[in-house]
Amino acid sequence: MNYVAIIGDIKGSKQISNRSQIQKKLGHVLKDVNETYKADISAKFIITLGDEFQGLLGRSKYVFDIIKFIQKEMYPVRLRFGVGIGEISTDVFSEAALGADGPAYYAARKMMEQLREQEKKLKKQAADIQISIYNTDNFEVAELNMILLLMKTIEDRWSDKQRFTVLDMEQNGGSQEECAKRMDTSQSTVARRLADGNYLIYQHAKKVINEALRRLEEG
Repeated sequence: MNYVAIIGDIKGSKQISNRSQIQKKLGHVLKDVNETYKADISAKFIITLGDEFQGLLGRSKYVFDIIKFIQKEMYPVRLRFGVGIGEISTDVFSEAALGADGPAYYAARKMMEQLREQEKKLKKQAADIQISIYNTDNFEVAELNMILLLMKTIEDRWSDKQRFTVLDMEQNGGSQEECAKRMDTSQSTVARRLADGNYLIYQHAKKVINEALRRLEEG
């Protein structure tokens, strides 16, 4: 059986002045993730070492939603995520992803290392999410990671208001009028923020990623 391992950590954590507060906030965010997505989580997300955390999913359906939720709640703190698809060779304990190991985690950790190498060369232009299927190197995975990089390019151009409007629509859905009520603004303001933030392109890219992950997982 294949699992989806997610490993994440905080970029430049040693330079953050209020590091202990950020770690506490991360703990609360992961607790919310574990509760919101409990039906799809095989081993709960937990902080494993310093500013690193990990969790294990039984399927890929909500990988992107979970990552974007964590990013939104932790913003402006920057994070990186390695996602690995593969088997797990140890026992899986639902209460925590601590101690679990196997190909899914090998693939996720390889992506974390790749992200760190990218950051040395590309700085802020580097990706913040990379996906790998254990022992598989195909063009579909490369395409998927390129889409993720292009989505980050869109995100990097968002203002804070655009960011939270786009992510509110992504996570809560509904109409622009409903989004406006949640954000205490007007429908026309929401429409402008979504247009300026390339929301429709971003949403389509997300759907492509989710469908590609589903096919890769099944294949």
